Amino acid sequence: MTSTSSNPGSTHTESGPSVVVAGGGTAGHIEPAMAVAEAVKRLAPEARVTALGTTKGLESSLIPARGFDLRLIPPVPVPRKPNRDLLTLPLRLKGAISATRAALRELQADVVIGFGGYVSAPAYLAARSLGIPFFVHEANASAGMSNKLGAKLGGTALAAVEGSGLPAEIVGIPVKQAVLDLDRKALRAQAREHFHLSPEEPVLLVTGGSQGARSLNDAVLGAAQTLHDARIGVLHAYGKKNSITAPVYPDSPAYVALPYIERMDLAYAAADLVLCRSGAMTVAEVSAVGLPAVYVPLPHGNGEQRLNALPVVEAGGGMLVRDEDLSPQRVAQEVIPVLRDPERLGELSTKARLAGHRSAADDIARRLLAAARAR
Repeated sequence: MTSTSSNPGSTHTESGPSVVVAGGGTAGHIEPAMAVAEAVKRLAPEARVTALGTTKGLESSLIPARGFDLRLIPPVPVPRKPNRDLLTLPLRLKGAISATRAALRELQADVVIGFGGYVSAPAYLAARSLGIPFFVHEANASAGMSNKLGAKLGGTALAAVEGSGLPAEIVGIPVKQAVLDLDRKALRAQAREHFHLSPEEPVLLVTGGSQGARSLNDAVLGAAQTLHDARIGVLHAYGKKNSITAPVYPDSPAYVALPYIERMDLAYAAADLVLCRSGAMTVAEVSAVGLPAVYVPLPHGNGEQRLNALPVVEAGGGMLVRDEDLSPQRVAQEVIPVLRDPERLGELSTKARLAGHRSAADDIARRLLAAARAR
């Protein structure tokens, strides 16, 4: 077992409950874990919070950057569907469980929470074997195999939405406090200046995530002139792995194309409407800041991205467009009437904000602290 620490030597020698969060792999697992970790420290500064992760995911850079100790364990991918890898799972789990048990003992863990991904299955099994209470949080509309395992092992299941496949209480997706505190109106002028966007014209934010989305890129580029003629600015994050030729207009509004946006807080503040995929964290953050969205679910997998967006759409905070239906004409059809109607835009924004669970991180943190103190 290896470890990294932002506060070496601070583990079991300190007082306060010891909380372990397991959320490695992708940002979709790490971000809710970090939101809960921050909430635990905010509610109980004396608490000791440690994250479990592996070398395969983004956690080795993201978690220490947020100021939390990180313990690395062997990665154990759990297939989402039964296949040959599932047959070898017990053997692959053995080393990871041993390393995780050692970490939990050293940390004198009082409670564990997993968010799915490579780290969670060993965390659930190790916690159960040591008699440590543990929680399972499912952010997606369709639960993965790790979290299904955790629930079957007796973990307290929490979920973002109904119908995840877990016998879970619905708590929403924990979102970091910096997003919840974002004052889009106060930051608007600064954000528009930062991206060289018009201070007055409505702005469409387009993002397919860190890798971009080709169908979104193609459709928005095809609609660029129509959007410009409608006096709509565009802030387009097209993805680091993609290459596009963005239009350049001599007059306002601008079409600003970037491979990646570091300051998503400013992007949210600059935008009036978002065209995006509907991963669980994307939906949670976009709705938390009160941005209406045109969600275009990823067409692959088990349809979970559509299910992620559905509660917000049904609450009136956004629209759903199938990937195969997305075209330059459809972009213009969905975007222009909304962005040129301030009253409708305001209604959508209010409904988007109300659709989320803004207190999810604090609610989960309170449950963890109660379980830790009871133990």
